[in-house]
Amino acid sequence: MTALCRDCAALAAALPAGGRCAQCGSPRLVAHAELASLSLAHIDCDAFYASVEKRDHPELLDRPVIVGGGTRGVVLACCYVARLSGIRSAMPMFKALKACPDAVVIRPDMAKYRAVGRAVRELMQATTPLVQPLSVDEAFLDLAGTERVHGGPAARTLALLARRIEREIGVTASIGLSYNKFLAKIASDLDKPRGFAVLGRGEAMDFLAPRSVGLIWGVGAALQQKLARDGISTIAELRQRSEHELTARYGAIGRRLARFARGEDDRPVDPDAPMKSISVETTFTRDIARLDGLAEQLQPLCASLALRLERAGRAAAAVTLKLKTGDFRVLSRSRQLADPTQRAETLYRAALPLLRAAADGTAFRLIGIGADRLAEAALADPPDLFAADPGARLAAGAEAVRRRLGAGAIRRGVIRAEDDDAD
Repeated sequence: MTALCRDCAALAAALPAGGRCAQCGSPRLVAHAELASLSLAHIDCDAFYASVEKRDHPELLDRPVIVGGGTRGVVLACCYVARLSGIRSAMPMFKALKACPDAVVIRPDMAKYRAVGRAVRELMQATTPLVQPLSVDEAFLDLAGTERVHGGPAARTLALLARRIEREIGVTASIGLSYNKFLAKIASDLDKPRGFAVLGRGEAMDFLAPRSVGLIWGVGAALQQKLARDGISTIAELRQRSEHELTARYGAIGRRLARFARGEDDRPVDPDAPMKSISVETTFTRDIARLDGLAEQLQPLCASLALRLERAGRAAAAVTLKLKTGDFRVLSRSRQLADPTQRAETLYRAALPLLRAAADGTAFRLIGIGADRLAEAALADPPDLFAADPGARLAAGAEAVRRRLGAGAIRRGVIRAEDDDAD
């Protein structure tokens, strides 16, 4: 049983008597039989947006802090003090303020958060070249083979990294250490904040058995309900079905269900893994039910999405329309495109039929548009028989104006609710 001090990174052959580090006296110890042999980690900064704001405003250190929009917005992030009042990410702002009237609400500063996230990532990449970012503040790290470079096992290196992030950048991070990505990500949530949790081969099966199938990545509410109807609520119950049976019943995700239920995950840490989607959305000041009003909101979002695709060097092979009702139910509809695109007009034309089908008189508080199945920019908008069409030239010209002057520089006319097509 190897023990590690999370504060000074001292290693011991066993958990010290009294539960304190023999070197620095810290009680923040982690001990595990496989601690010295595991090398795959998930690092997740704690309440990242709120932590950055508290770092920049020390007077808020002990105050409940919410990062989010106005009364019609939602909570983007909240500190752990605010969470004691029941506040959670994605909660409607009015509910959050009702639960915690004394909370300090701060408008998000995404440019600042991205800059801090880059600084955190640079420390990760200085530790190992195998870093796969998942978001601005979290990533998988593979430290296999770094023992000689860092003078100790991966666990010790990770403790030192967490200490550097806290001291040099001013935010805290939690670490999950395991033998694959699935379990490492689960582990990083077990001991927040400033956590360090380990899931080894020896206990993985017993740990997973009583957990809900919702713990498995990719199992959303709809699939969880379908599994429950089939008598599968826990991971132990999932193991009673063969991989062939699960694949036949649930499609491609059946293989993942079977493997993950047994603690198996062969996905490598890939530093070059491409982003899977890009999306933009807006929350209305007042709910909108009419098609023309929703279309008016959709058009500039498509322009913004087109610019984001171009800047990311990606093209959309499919689009997803997102709508949120006044009571916060989410409606999502997707459509595949004939060819990948970076054009706002093409995105709009593809999303409009989805919007028409959804606009049945229901009042919506939010609309969003997402680019899915991302492809390389070189594949975007290939020439075809209609390339010389004036409409195509007009669309290309509009894109050029938007690139130069911004997404709102030029807009198409707004459709009427009774229009039959997108022209």
